[in-house]
Amino acid sequence: MDILAKLVENAGADFNIGNGCAIHKTANVEPGAVLKGPVYVGANCMVAHGAYLRGGVWLQGDAIIGPNCEVKTCFTFTGSKVAHLSFVGDSILGHGVNVEAGAMIANYRNEKADKMITFQFEGSRVDTGVDKFGCLLGDNSRVGANAVVAPGAMFRPSTIIKRLQLVDLA
Repeated sequence: MDILAKLVENAGADFNIGNGCAIHKTANVEPGAVLKGPVYVGANCMVAHGAYLRGGVWLQGDAIIGPNCEVKTCFTFTGSKVAHLSFVGDSILGHGVNVEAGAMIANYRNEKADKMITFQFEGSRVDTGVDKFGCLLGDNSRVGANAVVAPGAMFRPSTIIKRLQLVDLA
């Protein structure tokens, strides 16, 4: 979060900076959205009414966070969208990602005694060293409505997660 706080602090003249948030002058943050810094909202982004951004959120240009979404500790790249009533926690969303309505990208393994998050990469198990970690979602990937992605998932570009699908790779 220290890195994100520095990005916010040094965002530049094209941003309105205050309360730990940098909001580009072309961004639209609707009334009723809650932003708890550090939060960086880039050019032409839209954050809808009822959205809740917290714990360190970075939205690159043209990103959209829909109504009543919660986004926690995430990096969201250009043109990515999170539709209404979704949760995305402790994740990285590549360019052009679309998360449909009601999708959940979970970040915590409540059901396990050992809460440390691990994931598979090229046939090897990788230990993240943290107990909260959602997913890495490659560029142009799609997450269908009401899908659930369990913590510790990693997806290549253009992955499609179908509506109502559960993805649990642990």
